[in-house]
Amino acid sequence: MSHPVAAHLGAGTPAHDGAALRQALAVELARRADVGDPSSRAPARAWMRAAAAACRATLEPRWARTQAQDREAMTRASPHAALPPRRVHYLSMEFLMGRALGNALAALGLEGDLREQLAAGGLSLPDVLESERDMAVGNGGLGRLAACFLDSFATLGLPAFGYGVRYQYGMFAQRIVHGQQVEAPDDWLRDGNPWEIPRRELCYEIGFGGRVEHDGAARRWVPEISVQANAYDFIVPGHGTERVATLRQWHASALHPIDFVLFCRGEHLQAGREHIEADVLNWVLYPDDSTHAGRQLRLKQEYFLVSASLQDMLARHLREQGRLDDFGARNVVHLNDTHPALAPVELMRLLIDVHGFEWEAAWAQVRAATSYTNHTLMPEALEHWPVQMLKELLPRHLEIVFEINHRFLDAVRALHPHDDALAARMSLIDESGERRVRMASLSIAASRRVNGVSELHSQLMVRTIFADFARLWPERFTNVTNGVTPRRWLMQANPALAAAIDEAIGDGWRCDLDRLADLAPLAAERGLGDAVMHAKRLNKERLAALIRRELGVTVDPAGLFDVQVKRIHEYKRQLLNLLHVIARYQAIVAEPHAQWQPRTVVLAGKAATAYVAAKTIVRLAHDVARVVNDDPHVAGRLKLVFLPNYSVSLAEAIIPAADLSQQISTAGTEASGTGNMKFALNAALTIGTWDGANIEMAQAMGEAQMFVFGLRAEQVAREKELGYDPRRHYEDQPVLRAVIDALLRGDFSPDEPQRYRALVESLLNNDPYMLLADFASYLQAQQRVDALYREPGRWAEAAVRNVAAMGRFSSDRTIRDYVDRIWSRGG
Repeated sequence: MSHPVAAHLGAGTPAHDGAALRQALAVELARRADVGDPSSRAPARAWMRAAAAACRATLEPRWARTQAQDREAMTRASPHAALPPRRVHYLSMEFLMGRALGNALAALGLEGDLREQLAAGGLSLPDVLESERDMAVGNGGLGRLAACFLDSFATLGLPAFGYGVRYQYGMFAQRIVHGQQVEAPDDWLRDGNPWEIPRRELCYEIGFGGRVEHDGAARRWVPEISVQANAYDFIVPGHGTERVATLRQWHASALHPIDFVLFCRGEHLQAGREHIEADVLNWVLYPDDSTHAGRQLRLKQEYFLVSASLQDMLARHLREQGRLDDFGARNVVHLNDTHPALAPVELMRLLIDVHGFEWEAAWAQVRAATSYTNHTLMPEALEHWPVQMLKELLPRHLEIVFEINHRFLDAVRALHPHDDALAARMSLIDESGERRVRMASLSIAASRRVNGVSELHSQLMVRTIFADFARLWPERFTNVTNGVTPRRWLMQANPALAAAIDEAIGDGWRCDLDRLADLAPLAAERGLGDAVMHAKRLNKERLAALIRRELGVTVDPAGLFDVQVKRIHEYKRQLLNLLHVIARYQAIVAEPHAQWQPRTVVLAGKAATAYVAAKTIVRLAHDVARVVNDDPHVAGRLKLVFLPNYSVSLAEAIIPAADLSQQISTAGTEASGTGNMKFALNAALTIGTWDGANIEMAQAMGEAQMFVFGLRAEQVAREKELGYDPRRHYEDQPVLRAVIDALLRGDFSPDEPQRYRALVESLLNNDPYMLLADFASYLQAQQRVDALYREPGRWAEAAVRNVAAMGRFSSDRTIRDYVDRIWSRGG
């Protein structure tokens, strides 16, 4: 790492103190009367909580030492010392952390000691680890990426905080009832969280609504209602170091007690109205935005996050420095997507209205501190908030947005005085129809650096959705390709494969993933291939047992496990996967005596509550599975399963078992992906489009190691420009026509033959994500998959080459790139 912060990164090694663990466990177990009692209904969970408390006893002093080291570094005054690092504050609506005990034990080197303690008590470590509930404060790749970054912050020793919201019920728990998704609260905090540390001394007032009072040039916001933000800390241990990172989550509570007069009059609900309004902020991640109330709640949650976090940052900076005119030089406020995009506006309000800054001085601090990661190329996915809603909930902030926009457009018009269309496109306010604030445009205007998350995404970002901004400020845009932590996604999720790699090249890859390249010269060696495939078979047997236990479906671990697990969305093209399953099923029925490669197709993922098409795809998957799995003509050569309630823990069971990873988004729509990296790291081969990080993975391993298919991004754009006609593919391809006709006839929904007509007609008449255009190429790629899998030696060699190429895709490399390109003073 070239930046001076390198001198501050990662010193020390973890202490393996089994005696301390045993002592801490004894203390905790003595407090839990049900442990060791044969009548206890949940001994594993009691041991889990005791082990968590024992780990915390080691982690909390490390947290205190880490904070002391960071304070010392941030206040370094000697002119001869290295420049102090900038502290990174990573704002994200999601942190999908998963279970914490296994990671803590691995980082502290205490897994073996706990295993011995449990064996003496008649329990297994897996039983105890699986008794922990997933920390449900995320949804998909955005939250899993943020979790990986926290792991790398700690392991690299970067002074950093993650900031999020402590959602009581997560996004939702997915249930499948009669083949349809049904949502329920994910009550992950029902038994408390043994890892969190309430920080009762850290609380801040957050206002909503009200009015802005004017006193000459000064403005003062008088909110109508206010809530209190309370901090809960979650410690993330580093690996190979005693440093830790902090995830600080905010929980809203009422500022005042109940209205006792109303309560005594019997108006009990009204007496507690303030408590209910505060608590609603904590309930659910991404409340359904199909209603006005849902949209308002989302906006309030986003402001709640940024206001509490910025007040916390400013308070810490004042304690350390005693001044705020160097805030931007010493701090990074990083926006993970547009959800925290109100941060620069709130920072302006705090600096001007609370701390007395003039506009230009405040804006200089905002611009120096702020950076923004874009995660989507789809304009409809970029947040836009109605001006009227902001006026009602955040009137002072709307004034600031208008002033930022006024000054920004003055600068644009000075450079392009006669281009009104350019000014309209670049304005932070969309004036077409209902006036809306463009949150991505606001983020760019306020940021020192803006990055995409793969090479292709970053190129398309500056050529398409942000082209005008890139022409104005080309130096502001850069790329940082995503990465994943090898500690959770290989070392912990796949110990059998990790052991095989250790045997081949040593264990240095765990904190230096580039060392996986040492596997490449060994890829053709039978011994290594056999060890990797043996680990794969163990993981497939474990997943097969889970499928049988959860779904009652028996699958054959000897067959190919073909996996697509991710958020259900039309652009991710789970529907294309299902079209192939139907085509394969029809072909098997037509030629039952052919030598078909046995295959189990595994799907998992949640559809947003108001996303009708995505929920229809979930239902179709279950309808197709019912027909395929029960047809005696298929005789087990094809199975389709949908595992409900996808989570980090479920991913840790599925990903190591995958032979084939489906990364099949329409080219030009997937910003990066990180699931693709996790699968390849776990010795799965990829079938995918030339999209997102698939491209860089193919370049790293050699395109021949990936089953690439479909139109490329420029071809997709050209097809659409020329007038794409999806029905032509239906008419010209007999296999595709048979699949579509089966859906139109209701072959998979005989009780309701028209169930999928709207879904199919959308494909035939519009097909915005080009499923029909890519169908034939996709089937050809699947035939190549079958052919290679029939040659176990060649498949094993390809699997090893996939793993060997994954060094670049570590989140440690990603964070180093962020430091060098964005977060350092010279970035």
